[in-house]
Amino acid sequence: MDIGVCLPTAVHGADSSQLIEFARRADRLGFHSLTVTDRVVYDNYEGIVTLAAAAAVTERINLVTAILLAATRPSPVELAKQLASLDRLSDGRLILGLSAGMREDDYVATGTDYATRGRRLDAMIEEMREVWQGRGPVPGVGPRPTNGDIPFWGGGHSPGGLRRSAKYGIGWISPGGPPHKFGELVANFAKLWAEEGRTGTPRMAANCYVSLGPGGKELATEHMLSYYAYMGKVAEHLAAGAITEEDRLRQVVDAYAANGCDELLLLSVTADPDHLDRIADVVLR
Repeated sequence: MDIGVCLPTAVHGADSSQLIEFARRADRLGFHSLTVTDRVVYDNYEGIVTLAAAAAVTERINLVTAILLAATRPSPVELAKQLASLDRLSDGRLILGLSAGMREDDYVATGTDYATRGRRLDAMIEEMREVWQGRGPVPGVGPRPTNGDIPFWGGGHSPGGLRRSAKYGIGWISPGGPPHKFGELVANFAKLWAEEGRTGTPRMAANCYVSLGPGGKELATEHMLSYYAYMGKVAEHLAAGAITEEDRLRQVVDAYAANGCDELLLLSVTADPDHLDRIADVVLR
């Protein structure tokens, strides 16, 4: 199983030097992917812009939007151009994680319609692929992606999100949850994959919050109660689920691997690049 890490773009106080060093170190330590989350109405760095900065200081690590709320972007053509540019700047290392999302305020802020977000996301995926083939509503928009297309990873637990992932994607990213239940998610998604006439095996991934070292539990609680404040009491449950002990992290990694996870994406609740060394000592050594 591969291990990815998330750039701490939503951690309060994260500065440019920390994010750049975080990206460099993730690349150097041998993590498989570097991911970003996406929100509009929050004090976080914009994901596509941040990955462009990361592309400039890394050489081999995959760059993943996990997850990009594409339907909050008013123009599919402009988004296609931005993503293709990032893909070219990174020599084809971009992988798109896409989902419709569940926060209405992100859509209100960008003047896009929340109620139709799922249908519009489906249409956007198809239109962006047309643009990347040199077609689209006005042919000739470039650049073309390095390999002609950009792989798409789906996210979200809704029936529409799962179906979208099976129809268009290389697989699915779970928002998280107990690793011993991941095998059931893999089996259910495999059925959707087959129903869409897909061949081969989908690539399955999961997110997991990690906060190792002194004060790890407190850092996890502070960050997650802020980031998930819109979920009310559920935020407390999510914060309690963050992994704060090295032994527990090793157990979780092994359990996900045993239950069919192809890549585990670890989200740090601190912007301190040294936290990556703590994580790597457990999961990469």
